[in-house]
Amino acid sequence: MMKFAEFGRFYAIAHTFLKYGLDELVPYEHLPLGSRFARKALFWMRNEHPNMALPERCRLALQELGPVYIKLGQMLSTRRDLLHPEYAAQLALLQDQVKPFCGELAIEQIERYLGHTVEEIFDDFDVVPLASASIAQVHTATLKQDGRAVVIKVIRPGIEKVIKADVQLMKLLAQIVAKYAPEADRLRPVEVVEEYEKTIIDELDLMREGANAIQLRRNFEGSKELYVPEIYSDYCTHKVLVMERIYGIPVSDIAALEAQGTNMKLLAERGVETFFAQVFRDSFFHADMHPGNVFVSREHPEDPMWIGIDCGIVGTLNKEDQRYLAENFLAFFNRDYRKVAQLHVDSGWVPIDTKVEEFEFAIRAVCEPIFEKPLSEISFGHVLLNLFNTARRFNMKVQPQLVLLQKTLLYIEG
Repeated sequence: MMKFAEFGRFYAIAHTFLKYGLDELVPYEHLPLGSRFARKALFWMRNEHPNMALPERCRLALQELGPVYIKLGQMLSTRRDLLHPEYAAQLALLQDQVKPFCGELAIEQIERYLGHTVEEIFDDFDVVPLASASIAQVHTATLKQDGRAVVIKVIRPGIEKVIKADVQLMKLLAQIVAKYAPEADRLRPVEVVEEYEKTIIDELDLMREGANAIQLRRNFEGSKELYVPEIYSDYCTHKVLVMERIYGIPVSDIAALEAQGTNMKLLAERGVETFFAQVFRDSFFHADMHPGNVFVSREHPEDPMWIGIDCGIVGTLNKEDQRYLAENFLAFFNRDYRKVAQLHVDSGWVPIDTKVEEFEFAIRAVCEPIFEKPLSEISFGHVLLNLFNTARRFNMKVQPQLVLLQKTLLYIEG
């Protein structure tokens, strides 16, 4: 039985969906008789943006529904194996910009979970947050014990309850879409929401994020390529994370990187090397490398080092997937499209009855024009998206173990 608060939220979601005309995602003729009657009964809820394309309306609706739906949209934007390009492009524009919660409340949360007052552990605690996102926000301080500069990440109070309630409603909506949407078999909405639930619930556990950061830091210990800030485990709980403060330049700030004389060629090379080391050497890769989580050290710009933060989402691959991926890369760069097609069949990524010759021809049509361009003009991300769209035509199955890798490849390209 739906509780009153849940019903209120469900009504707000339905109102937003109808206001942006998202009922068009499930054509009227596919609705059962009862749903058609309900749609007509809500005659006052009409599409207020009839001149706007449906993909853009999807983005605006998710943005209006708040943090949980924004993060869902961000995740969906990386699922080029599921979404048409125009939808993925719009959802990629979603920004996780959330107003900070009160600094005094943050102090209460920190003290509650650490079991000590802020003054007992930290000096120079800044009540104004350094950054704020949908699940947590970050404050700066120094450790009273030795004066090291740190950042304190604290989970938003009450966000777990909000997330769980919204995810339950998402599941209900996904079941409706799965039953009535024309492309439900391919889109697999219920599985997508379940995958999202696991990802976002994992992000609520800062001990998990801390453990991931410790592992990634150990994997690159002594490296000149990637630096991962130290986690101070003595001050960490499931809701509070204390880590070394870094002072890098955001990777998106090209002007600042150039102004300090950063060796951009070497930086790019190390970015690629770091990614392949994580995937093929360690099988443990940072899977949320958007510009807000990637910095460049201010030290030694002629010998630049990447800095990675926020390890809440990481990915792993088994030996078999690693081998298939490596062979795919080699076949692609050798322009052996028959082998690329055959590898997709052998790995089970496309159905066993796929006609390899037809698949090979489709891959060739996407990739061959790329090699006619100078390397500087080739967008590997663009090639990847075209390959996803091609594979989708051949009923490529969703590969959960590759989803995070696909997203990371797009971020690396950016």
